[in-house]
Amino acid sequence: MEIKNPILPGFYPDPSACAVNGKFYLVNSSFCYFPGVPIFESTDLKHWHQIGNVLDRASQLPLGHEGMSRGIFAPTIRYHEGTFYMITTNVSYGGNFVVTATDPAGPWSEPHYLAGADGIDPSLFFDDDGKCYYIGTRPNPEGVGHNGDWYIYIQEVDLTNWCLVGDYKMVWNGAMRKAEWPEGPHLYKKDGYYYILHAEGGTGPAHAVCVARSKELWGPYENNLMNPVFTHRHLGKDYPIRYVGHADLIEDTEGNWYAVMLASRPCEWHTNMGRETFLAKVTWEDGWPVFNAGIGILEDTVTVPLKETEGELITSGKDADGIPFTMVKLRNPVDGMAKGEGDGYRLKLLPYTLAEKEPAAFLGLRQTSYYFTAKTTVDFTPKADGEAAGLALFQSEQAFLAVVYGKFDGKNQVRVAKNSVKGGIELVAAEELTADKVSFTISQKGQTATLSYDAGAGEKVLASGLSTKFLSTESAGGFVGCTIGMFTTANGKESSNTAFFSGIDYTAE
Repeated sequence: MEIKNPILPGFYPDPSACAVNGKFYLVNSSFCYFPGVPIFESTDLKHWHQIGNVLDRASQLPLGHEGMSRGIFAPTIRYHEGTFYMITTNVSYGGNFVVTATDPAGPWSEPHYLAGADGIDPSLFFDDDGKCYYIGTRPNPEGVGHNGDWYIYIQEVDLTNWCLVGDYKMVWNGAMRKAEWPEGPHLYKKDGYYYILHAEGGTGPAHAVCVARSKELWGPYENNLMNPVFTHRHLGKDYPIRYVGHADLIEDTEGNWYAVMLASRPCEWHTNMGRETFLAKVTWEDGWPVFNAGIGILEDTVTVPLKETEGELITSGKDADGIPFTMVKLRNPVDGMAKGEGDGYRLKLLPYTLAEKEPAAFLGLRQTSYYFTAKTTVDFTPKADGEAAGLALFQSEQAFLAVVYGKFDGKNQVRVAKNSVKGGIELVAAEELTADKVSFTISQKGQTATLSYDAGAGEKVLASGLSTKFLSTESAGGFVGCTIGMFTTANGKESSNTAFFSGIDYTAE
C-alpha cells in the first residue's frame, strides 16, 4: 500500500502515536487553539479520522490571555493495561500534566498536574515491571552556557498519587557537542536496550532526530555514531520539505516499525502551514533504528506492508454545540460563542477583535495547501458602529488577512484588512455596501492572495495580488500554522447581535 506524505497536511505539529489492538492513535500540539490536542485513529496509517479532541473542556485547558504560540506544547500518547495516557505541557498554566481515558474518543479525565516536573516535552514509559517513568527536558542544572543548553532527565512517576517520586537523573544532553535544544524525548525498550529518541537543533532549519541507548534505564546512554539518524538540515533551503524532527516510533502487529514526525513545506522559502505530520519506515540494524533505509530522507509516497482498510480520509464527529471536531476556536471561547444551526453556524458578536489576545469569536479550519479557495456566506445586519462579520486567513493576533462586512464610521462597508508584525493593522480596501447577505472568498495561489465578495450582483474582487509571506513562521514567528476562519466582532462594545454563516467551503489543490 502506498501512503502519501504528509499524512496530516496543515498545522498538525509534534505528532505522537501509539498502536493498540491493531489500531493506531495519534495526537498533536494545539498551542492556544481550543479544543486542544486533536486525536486521530487509523487502521492502516494511511486513512486517519479525527475521533475527538483530548482537551475539550475549559477546566482541562486554561489558556488565559496568551499569544497563539503559547498553551499546549508537544503531547505524548501512550497505552498501558486498558488505559490511554496523554501527557503534555501547558506553558500558559500549570505546567506538565497527565489526562487519562479508557476510550481514546473520550471523555478524558481532568488534568493531573505533576509537581516538580519542570521543563517541557514530557513523555511516559512503562517498564517491564509495571513501573512508569517520566522523561522530559529542563535547563542545564549547572547553568545554561549556550542557547538551548538543556538536559533530558528521567524520574519515576506514581500514577496513583500523580507525582514524581525518588530522585531525577540527567541522562542525556544531545548527540552533538553543545547541542541546542535536546527536546521531545521518547523512551522505548527493545531487545534489552533502553532507547532515547529525541529532537535537537531547534525546530527550524537545523532540526534533527537523534538516538541514544543504554542497557540500564538510568544510563549511561551511548551515542549513536550515525547521529543525526534523520534530518533534512543538509538539503538546503530550496528543498521542498524542511525542519524534519520530533519523531515518535510505533510498531504494527506484524513487527514492522514506523515513525511519525513533523516537517514543513515552505513556498517561496516561507512556511504558512506551520509544521505538518509525516510518516517514515523504520528498520533496525545492529541494535539501532534506521529511518527510510537506502533513502535517508522523507518520501513523497511511502510504500508499507499493510493492507488498505479504509476509503478516503474520514472526518466525522461534532461536539455538543454541533461544531465538527476539526474546527478550532481561539483560546478559551465564551460559552455559546458558536453553535451549529442547520447547515451552518451562528456566531455571537463579542467585544474582542482578532488583533487582541482575547477569545475572539472565530471558528476555523487548518490551511492545508498553498493553492486553495475558501468561501462562506454570512447572513448579517450590522446594528451599531464597529459591528462586523467576515472571513480571515489567520496566523496569530499579530498576523492575519481578512475580508469583512460591517458598519464603520456610520457607513456599511465591505473591507479588506491586514495585520502584520512589521506594519500593524492596515486597511487595504473598502467599498460602501448595504446587504442582508454577503458571500466572501479568499483564494491563495503560491504566496499571493485574492479577496472578493458577492452581495447578489456577482463576485467582485476587492483586493488581489496580496503577498501572504507575512503570514509565515519566518515572518510572523511562533509555532503555529495558518487557519481559515469565520469571525465576528463588536469592536470593543457589548452586543446582542449575531451572524449566521453557511460554513467554510474549502477546496485545496
